Amino acid sequence: MSKLADYDGPILEIDKLSISFFTRLREIPAVMDFSVAVQPGEAVGLVGESGCGKSTVALGVMQDLGKNGRIVGGSIKFKGRDLAQMSADELRDVRGNEIAMIYQEPMASLNPAMKIGKQLMEVPMIHEGVGEKEAYARALEVVTDVKLPDPKRMLNSYPHQLSGGQQQRIVIAMALMSKPSLLILDEPTTALDVTVEAAVVELVKDLGKKYGTSMLFISHNLGLVLETCDRICVMYSGEAVERGSIEDVFDHMRHPYTQALFRSIPLPGADKNARPLVAIPGNFPLPHERPKGCNFGPRCDYFEAGRCDAGDILMEPVPGNERHHTRCLRFQEIDWDAPIALGEQKAKNEPGRVVLKMDKLKKYYEVTANALFGGGAKKVVKANETLSFEARESETLAIVGESGCGKSTFAKVLMGLETATDGEILLDNRNIEDIPIEARDPKTISDVQMVFQNPFDTLNPSMTVGRQIIRALEIFGIGENDAARKQRMLELLDLVKLPRAFADRMPRQLSGGQKQRVGIARAFAGGARIVVADEPVSALDVSVQAAVTDLLMEIQRNEKTTLLFISHDLSIVRYLSDRVMVMYLGHVVELGDTEQVFSPPYHPYTEALLSAVPIADTSVEKTHIVLEGDIPSAMNPPSGCPFQTRCRWKSKVPGGLCEVEVPPIQTLAGGHQIKCHLSDETLESMEPVIKIAAE
Repeated sequence: MSKLADYDGPILEIDKLSISFFTRLREIPAVMDFSVAVQPGEAVGLVGESGCGKSTVALGVMQDLGKNGRIVGGSIKFKGRDLAQMSADELRDVRGNEIAMIYQEPMASLNPAMKIGKQLMEVPMIHEGVGEKEAYARALEVVTDVKLPDPKRMLNSYPHQLSGGQQQRIVIAMALMSKPSLLILDEPTTALDVTVEAAVVELVKDLGKKYGTSMLFISHNLGLVLETCDRICVMYSGEAVERGSIEDVFDHMRHPYTQALFRSIPLPGADKNARPLVAIPGNFPLPHERPKGCNFGPRCDYFEAGRCDAGDILMEPVPGNERHHTRCLRFQEIDWDAPIALGEQKAKNEPGRVVLKMDKLKKYYEVTANALFGGGAKKVVKANETLSFEARESETLAIVGESGCGKSTFAKVLMGLETATDGEILLDNRNIEDIPIEARDPKTISDVQMVFQNPFDTLNPSMTVGRQIIRALEIFGIGENDAARKQRMLELLDLVKLPRAFADRMPRQLSGGQKQRVGIARAFAGGARIVVADEPVSALDVSVQAAVTDLLMEIQRNEKTTLLFISHDLSIVRYLSDRVMVMYLGHVVELGDTEQVFSPPYHPYTEALLSAVPIADTSVEKTHIVLEGDIPSAMNPPSGCPFQTRCRWKSKVPGGLCEVEVPPIQTLAGGHQIKCHLSDETLESMEPVIKIAAE
């Protein structure tokens, strides 16, 4: 096959593509009339919510639609050749050699029983027939390119010996082994921490430049697309609804869905009381229930009956800019510069008395070096180190940090799923750190409830929604009889804004956002006073996220609940929290109200976290800080300050103090706490990481 040098047109040209899946009952159109082109060396972002057809487009390009999927219209051309016309042998040659794909879940792409080096070497050996020696040299080169430490050791490791971020880098290295002309990335960083995500994104951009690779970047994260792509295509329910350069679409959007998406994400300046997010009304249509005319019509602020639902709507160029297209009949009649209709402003809830207090909480786990056979020396995992904080009634305290920092361990100890090694947890001045959940009385259990990250795993698939909520009421001893409990269950459905008819539905009949609402209803069934929300919206689409966070805030206002919001998404933390606690490797490294934590002085780790957050706003300028290396293991933490192995400020502390001594907690103005050896002068000299450019 000829490589890139022989071809100068678009690398990928998708024209009026339609893809359907065929079931026994019907044809289900997944993608309709979809067009996009990717030029040499260009990165195009494909954005939209789950189920809009983004991944189906990628699988169409890979010609991998399975038994039931078929291209029913249009064409996909790669370097001018129609992929559908290629023989199986030609396709095999193109896939993996000329077009490579990186999936969301790195472990699904790696063979667990085979060393990394062998998996990488296979690519050029199979596709290009190169010898073992050259294949090894090339594997070593790409592993070095993707900035993995100790490349030779990496090649000699099995996948399970690597962290998630390292596995994803190996998958990227594998995709680059044959220097493909087109790289398709399907949500490649969703499962990764924000700091690792920043490093991987930086890496993908650099490698794109180095290898001249064109990219199709699929994501639901608009901030990430802003940072990685040149052009963007927004999809809704199987159709492209807007296409153009990043500046065109972000600053001069011309489709109501794009506008609604931006209103539902927490950009700087959004505030849960003064400037609440505006969730998109209604639900995403199922593929076999799409409305006539415009798919977005039933949820659109500008819908006009008899016109928007009359017939098919085609993509049209925006006058004065033929590279910017929109699928909207009314785009020239809408005042796009009109001020955004704000969500309803709410009165700020004043925090009440302290309901929860943690004092020097420690949680250590003992593990044997050889757990399988019980032999070997014992090691201690220090999951939580001297955690101290208090939370008040009606307050939202956010707990942020990367995976492995001890956020979820502390939640388990609070819930009674684990008991503390040392220290105290006081709930209304009662000690509960030693009481496991099975020994807690119903009142304590109903007082402290949890909303989990993945709504799919927490509902019983064989029990109706109503029955699951009633079951919680029975456990908490609420309601005189069945009739009273049924009534309370219906009120709880009202509370989470689900129709009462959902009481008879099974979990499989609900969308992700609806399942999460059932989880919230169940958590509040016993009149919970403290709710631990562990990444409650990270598995949901942006528009659903806005609705669910709004719901949590509304319930908190009415019930005066204390919300402990565990998250790694700092945009959402900034939007809804009153105070923020930053954790790193079991330690609290910074604690203060939201304004204090989001503006300097910062703990060096907080500074890096803020710099890593992708923000979907072209007027925001960020200081770029990429953390080197992965989080150290809690089994073998570094000496001294837990963050010293990755800290860019370490040289400012004299005498190597960071490496030998755990820093003290410094209390700055207004009770703002930072656990750091840096002097007051150095902390005061810090610049803001996120700046909004003057208009």
